[in-house]
Amino acid sequence: MRVLISGTASAAGWPAPGCGCASCARVTPGRRRTHVLLGDPVVHGLPALHGDLPPSGGPVPLPPTGVLPSGRHARSGPDGLTVITPDGRRILYAAALPAGPGREPDHESDHESDHELDMALVDVLDRPERLGDLRRRGLLGERTHVVAVDLDHRVPTEVELDRRAALWGVRIVADGTVVDLREPPPALPAPPRRTLLLGGTRSGKSAEAELRLAAEPEVLYVATGPSGEGDPEWARRVRKHRDRRPAHWRTVETTDLAGVLRSATSPLLIDGLGTWITAVFDECGAWSGGEGLDAVAARCEELVEAWRQTHVRVVAVSDEVGLGVVPHTSSGRMFRDALGRLNQRLSMESEDVGLVVAGRLLGLI
Repeated sequence: MRVLISGTASAAGWPAPGCGCASCARVTPGRRRTHVLLGDPVVHGLPALHGDLPPSGGPVPLPPTGVLPSGRHARSGPDGLTVITPDGRRILYAAALPAGPGREPDHESDHESDHELDMALVDVLDRPERLGDLRRRGLLGERTHVVAVDLDHRVPTEVELDRRAALWGVRIVADGTVVDLREPPPALPAPPRRTLLLGGTRSGKSAEAELRLAAEPEVLYVATGPSGEGDPEWARRVRKHRDRRPAHWRTVETTDLAGVLRSATSPLLIDGLGTWITAVFDECGAWSGGEGLDAVAARCEELVEAWRQTHVRVVAVSDEVGLGVVPHTSSGRMFRDALGRLNQRLSMESEDVGLVVAGRLLGLI
């Protein structure tokens, strides 16, 4: 079975007619609306999996009988439109979801159909965490061809699109690409095991960290800061972070980062090291210096060693403290020095380090 992907853009195309955004101005030569033809051999005029679909977020139209021409059966479900070909191959088209909360895991009606797909055509710019949910449930596996469709100006450049696709294990193909489902999908590079993301306040570093792990089937989110009890403003910040996390992620609130790194069996997102070292200063009574600082240094050394020896993928967020003015208090200077040294140590033990500035990622060599 071969699949002709004659178009890969959203309903309006990319660039969208009349749109003056930077993304539409940059893209070249442009992409046509997503359109897929199934056949073996592929010839013009075979039935379309995705023909005249409505704009993203609209209902998926199906024939009244749920049967496509040439014996192709289709059914619509929480994951999108699944087409079953005469030879038993299963192809999922996962369009954008309606606005609102993401798909909850363990949907009771899905269990019977949760076996590996031959191909998934996914709007990855909508909610990339859907990829992780599909992988968690066994729908996407090593033999699944996962291709991005419905592409448009929700991503700033095609270079950024390629970067995200590599992080998520998704193929970006040109309009007119033919995919042979009898062949295995091309191998994708393994992601870095340890990633450190630095940035200032409201730089976008946490969002970038979440982006890195969005397509993972299992993620443990390690929150190191206070819960916000007694501080309404901080509680709102915590709630916003929780609301944007995928529903299938687990969360733990702890300052024992070394212990988590040693015992973890799934990818970790640590957010963040600035609040962690604040808590460690509190626990060690280090704000006035003296032996407390020695205790902080020992905790940092323990964390670096666990980071060095971890066997799971981990992404950590930290504050870049070297770009501002020198703090006017001794406690502020001690905090800045301790976190700056920790950032340097972890950076040297990481395969991937980035600085996030105004939502833009700068890779650090």
